[in-house]
Amino acid sequence: YRILGACNPPLAHQALTADDKIGTMLPCNVIVQDLGGGRIEVAAINPAVSMEKVGNPALKTIAESVTAKLKRVVDAI
Repeated sequence: YRILGACNPPLAHQALTADDKIGTMLPCNVIVQDLGGGRIEVAAINPAVSMEKVGNPALKTIAESVTAKLKRVVDAI
């Protein structure tokens, strides 16, 4: 089980500019877990879903961008 830091500083800055409390919810962790039997799981939170809960429309575009980036990386593994 590994926790990887995957923060994107420019996107994090954009989010913090839109909402100065959003730092507590930034999706900066990705986990990689050995499930045994040669199976590995890579998981990350869906930023679009978590940012939606904040209720700040300015975060939507940023969250969608982060979601797309994380999805590309996880799908490529």
